[in-house]
Amino acid sequence: MKEETPILSKDGISYVIPFILITLCFALWGFANDITNPMVKAFSKIFRMSVTDGALVQVAFYGGYFAMAIPAALFIRKFSYKSGVLVGLGLYALGAFLFLPAEKTGSYYPFLAAYFIMTCGLSFLETSCNPYILSMGPEPTATRRLNLAQSFNPCGSLLGMFVAMNFIQNSLDPMSCSDRALLSPEEFEIMKHSDLSILIAPYLSISLVIAVIFVIIFITRMPKNADNGANSSFIPTVKRLFSRKSYREGVLAQFFYVGAQIMCWTFIIQYGTSILAGTAPNGFERGILSLLGENSSGVLSEKSAEVLSQGYNIIAMIFFVLSRFVCTFLLKYFRPGRMLSIFALGGILLSAGVILLQERAGLYCLVSISICMSLMFPTIYGIALDGTGEDAKLGSAGLIMAILGGSVLPPLQASIIDTETVFSMPAVNVSFVLPLICFVVISVYGARVKDSNAKKSHQA
Repeated sequence: MKEETPILSKDGISYVIPFILITLCFALWGFANDITNPMVKAFSKIFRMSVTDGALVQVAFYGGYFAMAIPAALFIRKFSYKSGVLVGLGLYALGAFLFLPAEKTGSYYPFLAAYFIMTCGLSFLETSCNPYILSMGPEPTATRRLNLAQSFNPCGSLLGMFVAMNFIQNSLDPMSCSDRALLSPEEFEIMKHSDLSILIAPYLSISLVIAVIFVIIFITRMPKNADNGANSSFIPTVKRLFSRKSYREGVLAQFFYVGAQIMCWTFIIQYGTSILAGTAPNGFERGILSLLGENSSGVLSEKSAEVLSQGYNIIAMIFFVLSRFVCTFLLKYFRPGRMLSIFALGGILLSAGVILLQERAGLYCLVSISICMSLMFPTIYGIALDGTGEDAKLGSAGLIMAILGGSVLPPLQASIIDTETVFSMPAVNVSFVLPLICFVVISVYGARVKDSNAKKSHQA
């Protein structure tokens, strides 16, 4: 009987403790991502500014990711994965702590600087932690191992959504932007500082949590054979990476995946509101509204429909979390490329349902897309870096920079939604043709990788 390949040990060395510590970092950056998304609206309200100005939060957020990916990769090539993780945690904690002096200034732009520093840390973390997890055991179980670690990322995301909703959004002064505009300068300053003191509290708390995890990882000895430095030149490494079809196409697939994920999770509010407003909630929806503290009697107003749509977004995230654990188990029996192709095909079919189906059936399809997406990021990542050895330290940077898809594609979808109708169909429905195209790209990538692996097995 063939012995099963271990997932967290190699050459008699156990990686369980290092794996647990690094996996905590996955939850930490998931928390940061999803506590930040609602801050666009919060800052717009607190500072009485336009949504466009508030959206600079996302510019700073993605800017930090993009700007620091290559420097992070060069740093961990010179030093080690562990050093990269520690720098990432340090910058994350520093950025979160800088919310305190930013609040003291009462100005918006110091918060953007704090976000940028914080996400420079997140870029260091993702560039370090993903390939670090891949290295913590035998290569045949690398993608499965990364899927397991990534399963805790949406757990952090759910916590971030919960904190944002209950400790920030629900605690801010409910006065509308138009009413705030009528306040005297003195009254406005008092309200602004009161709201900012509420907004910064979770960030200061997470900075303390990160400091504790920093100390624990710093004093923990990481196995040497999972953390060897390399000093090969930059340009030759890039050439080697992009000579690999699975890597260069993997970067492209990751760009489209992140774009699809952000589009499906961001515009579920607009899609759900367009369907639910003016309808009577069913029993299940009344339960959701009750849990979210919203009155569920009678026909849904636009505000109640938005709240209910956010509830559906939380359900989508729960599906995402559960599916990640299921996929980690399934990868024990199926090739990653085959599963990626099948799940992307599921995303295509469900996206078609979102576009074509009316009323709640389309919304159910949109929520279910998260089941298909759960597999994609870590599986594309693992396939793209498979067999790259020490080049993975630089290769991970390209895959993290592909997160830029999350800031490039959603504005395109928003421009479609703003047209209101397309070919006599609701524009919000038609806009989901963009995620559909993304899933086509991912499905083709999975199929090409699957066929390539089949040829290798045949030749062997």
